[in-house]
Formats: sequence, C-alpha cells, structure tokens
Amino acid sequence: MIKLSGRLVCKNEDESDLVRQHLAEHMRLTKDEAGCVSFKVTATGDPLIWRVEELFTNKETFAAHQVRTKASLWGSETRAIVREYEISEVE
Repeated sequence: MIKLSGRLVCKNEDESDLVRQHLAEHMRLTKDEAGCVSFKVTATGDPLIWRVEELFTNKETFAAHQVRTKASLWGSETRAIVREYEISEVE
C-alpha cells in the first residue's frame, strides 16, 4: 500500500478558505476512486494548516489519484498552497 502523510500549509486566510470551499467535493471524489483505502484532510489548531492522511492499495491507484487530482477543480483552485508530504510504502 502507498501512504501519504503531511500538511497543506496556507499562506493566508484566503487560501484556507479555498480548502474549506472545495474540500468536501475533493474528499467525496477521492473516496470514490478505485484503490482508495482511506483519505482524511482535517483542520489543525492553526487555521492555516491542514493535516493530510491518504492510503491507497498500490502505486498504480495512488498515481491515478494524483493525475485526477491535478486535473480537478480542487487541483486548480489549490495549486498555490504549499504541500509538505511524505510518501511511503506500507504493508
């Protein structure tokens, strides 16, 4: 399985508003993808930082998720937001 853990780090409240505005649909579409085991994006104590945890069945399903995400409304609206991610293979 492929695990992604990390953070979305917004520069300002406008970027954080974009996350709030588009997150529900992004989560719905991601959870509907083949190979998505779990997907969580949660607010933290800092209103500009969001915790991200993803788990996909394999490299192929994770790669397909990345392609879909980049081409989505979420991808275009949030592309300027800093992403600090670690990706690893887990059993």
